Parts: sequence; C-alpha cells; structure tokens
Amino acid sequence: MATAPRPRTTTRDPEELARRLTTWLGTRLPGAKAVGVSVPESNGLSSETLLFDIEHPEPPVASCALRLAADPAAYTVFPVYDMPRQYRTMRLVAEHSDLPVPRVLWLEEDPGPLGAPFFVMERVAGRVPPDVMPYTYQGNWLHAASDAERERLEAASIGLLARLHDQVPPEAAEFLTLPGDGDALRRHVNAQRAYYDWVVDGRARSPLIEAAFDRLEDCWPDDPGTPVLNWGDARIGNIVYDGFEPVAVLDWEMASLAPREVDLGWTVYLHRFFQDLTEAFGQQGLPDFLRRDRVEARYAALTGHTPRDMDFHTLYAALRHAIVMLRIAYRQVHFGEAAVPADPDTLILHHDSLRAMVQGRYWE
Repeated sequence: MATAPRPRTTTRDPEELARRLTTWLGTRLPGAKAVGVSVPESNGLSSETLLFDIEHPEPPVASCALRLAADPAAYTVFPVYDMPRQYRTMRLVAEHSDLPVPRVLWLEEDPGPLGAPFFVMERVAGRVPPDVMPYTYQGNWLHAASDAERERLEAASIGLLARLHDQVPPEAAEFLTLPGDGDALRRHVNAQRAYYDWVVDGRARSPLIEAAFDRLEDCWPDDPGTPVLNWGDARIGNIVYDGFEPVAVLDWEMASLAPREVDLGWTVYLHRFFQDLTEAFGQQGLPDFLRRDRVEARYAALTGHTPRDMDFHTLYAALRHAIVMLRIAYRQVHFGEAAVPADPDTLILHHDSLRAMVQGRYWE
C-alpha cells in the first residue's frame, strides 16, 4: 500500500489547461488572468481539480478551485458527470443551511473552453485528513492529534450531517430524486445495480459484489424512512478543517435524496475501510475514532432520530465502495498498470471485510 503507484487520473496536459483557463476567465471577468494554476497532488479519481488565483483589480475572490468533469479518455470512474447538478446542489445547501459550503462563482456547461463542463468556487484555506497515506496511518496531523482534538473533530463532522439532514427541505432538493420506481432507498440501490452493470460491461463480473446485492435483499429494512438530502460522499476526507473545526464541505457529485442512514453508513464504513487496511499492515490506526456506536449516538442526540438498520447500511456502503474500487482497478488494467487476476474479487481492496459483512460476521 505504501509503495503502490497512484493510478492515472487524467490524460490532459496541465499547461494547456492553464492557457485555456486564462482565456475563458477573461470572458467572465474582463481583464482577469488566472495565475498560479496548479493541479493538487491529491487530485481526485473522478472529477479533476485545478487551483488558481485571480489577478484583477476587483476579483470576486482571491483564490479559486475549479472542478472539471472527468476526462472521457481516462476510463472514467462514473458514467455521467453532471456539473450543473453539483453546482445547483452546492447553492441549495448554502441557501438552506449553515453548512460551510464554498461559494460557487461560475458554471460553464459548454465543453469547448476546457474540453468538459466545469464550475469554479472559492478556495478555502485549511487542511484535509489525507487518503494517501490514510489519516489512520502514523505521520499526519490527524493521527498526531490528541484524543480530545480528534473527538472535537468527530463531533463537529457528525454535526454537519445532522444539520444537513435537518435543515435542507427535501422538497427543495427534488431535482436530486433518482429515476425509477419505488421509494428513495429502492431507487438508490437500483442505481447502484445499474452502475455495477456498467462497470463490468465487457469485464469479469464480481461474485462477491453480486452476493452482497443478494444479502441486501435478505435484510431489507421494513421501513426505510423518510428521504432527506444526502451529501453522498459523506466522509472527513471531503472536509477542510481550520484546526479541528470544519470550514468547507466538498465533493457533492454523489448527492441524492435518500434515507439518513445512507449517509451515516458511508461515514462509518469509509473510516472502517481505512482502519481495516491500517490494521492489516500492522499498525494500530485509530480504533476509537468514528466508532459506529459513537457516530450513531451523536447523530441521535443532535437530531432526535435514532439510526436504524445500520448493519444493512454499512453493508450497503461497503458494497458501493467495492463497485468504485472495481472500476478503479479496471482502469488500471486499461492503462496497463495492472492485470486481471484469476479471481476478480481480489481487485477489491476490502474484499475480506465485504465478505465478512455478507456472511454477517463483520461486527461480531
């Protein structure tokens, strides 16, 4: 894990992007120049990010981040990148809640200027818990923090979810309703099935992922609950912190209307994913941080809603993450960075923990 090469994320030329960005910026803010254009080392595996400053006598903000739809030539993680949907979601959350959502400045739907649609938002200074190497490993600011500091960060982060779910009226977010029949949870799971079918089109299927879908049906909630606006990628790696307080909530591309527990299950499992990997490599990690029982208790105290069917929802989160991991692995195969093994399930980094969840022994 420590020495594996980072998967390729783009085939675009950064210098060419910077030149085209400066040209486009002049059409939105006459006389403005984009300076200091850079691609962050932590550039995502789905949408791409450019960082730049605006040189202008009266800039709307000094520093910007640009979210660019994925390069179609880079074997994209998701089949569709709806930048207007993300832009609209961020504006909605800013309007109806007190969450620290970066101010969005411009939306460009024409793929001409940079090769794909994009939007520009204010860049917020701070620090983010790292994914590579994960914050559960030694040698980063969150691991080095005191227990009290991590508890402060945990409480503040769960508070974001509670406020998002309680403050944004679901009727204002109806544009995020997923297509199809049935309630919000059924539509959400059906969308994931469709995503999985897209990932394995022309590739080896995953018996483990398919067993996980079957297990979901076996333990389907009797009452999925009223849908709320879900952040979608609800994890601390998508939050910018000033000290241990959130100052920006990022990455809204997976937002949807869904039960509260869909977000909570993702928050719980994505930490478990890093913690399990860390323990597998012989380190202690952060076993008392973002524990499922504490996350559920904090959320219940803040909202009055006691999370339900969390075995189902953490399994669902692990399943969703497995589909993404499989797609990323197949992209590495596409670029000649890896080969398909005899057992395609081993391409899923957390196949052991997902199998334990399917068999009902993970939380024992």
